[in-house]
Amino acid sequence: MPVDDAYADRPSSARIYDALLGGSHNFAVDRAAAQKLLEAIPYAGDLARRNRTFLRRAVELMLAAGVRQFLDIGSGIPTVGNVHEVTRRTAPEATVVYVDIDPVAVAHSRDILAESPVATAVQADARFPDALLAHPALVAMLDFRRPIGLLMVSLLHFLPDEEAFVAVERLRAALAPGSYIAISHGVAETLVGAPADQVSSIYRRTDVPVAAGRTRADILRFFGGAELVPPGLVWLHEWPVPPADGERPEYTAVLAGVGRVTGAA
Repeated sequence: MPVDDAYADRPSSARIYDALLGGSHNFAVDRAAAQKLLEAIPYAGDLARRNRTFLRRAVELMLAAGVRQFLDIGSGIPTVGNVHEVTRRTAPEATVVYVDIDPVAVAHSRDILAESPVATAVQADARFPDALLAHPALVAMLDFRRPIGLLMVSLLHFLPDEEAFVAVERLRAALAPGSYIAISHGVAETLVGAPADQVSSIYRRTDVPVAAGRTRADILRFFGGAELVPPGLVWLHEWPVPPADGERPEYTAVLAGVGRVTGAA
């Protein structure tokens, strides 16, 4: 895939995530940023892998509930273990739309999905939900009169308050009853030994305006009137059940939950 030097010379949040997962769809500048992130947060790679596990489990829950349409916003690059691979195992007809702001990540995604008639990737900015929802490729793939699984995994802590809450409210309003919302979100105050300024400076060079955690109460606001599926909003490694090793939550730093839209979300 041809690469624009302007993008190859600037790290992106999507490609940093791919590097943390051990993927190959990233550049040297992304790997360098990932290494700096690991120096600030040594368990950042574990968090990335746990986010991927949460994504899989959330999609499996939605599939079991009959959902056959998925909108993954801030998807990064759909490498091993992503939504379309999960749906393919039990519901090969399920449609998936990946959304990311990074054009290189989207180009990689389209290459990966080239042979799939039920999955696509679009470039859009989560801060502008009306433009996102009106994207022709999204409109062609998803029917908002029927339930949709809305996935915002490790996305919202990259958006400032004045844009994040308004954007998610608009997205929730577009969902039909029976839809689901999955969110994982950083909680900065639990990051043991992680210098917040150092983490923010790494992402400031990327395609995201901020990188900051929120309180549990603020994260709950994103679900609106959606009913949280048990066990509710919990530490990432505790969804849907806590592990047997009794890991300390301050080394997790991410909360996760899934909500079901029962009416006006």
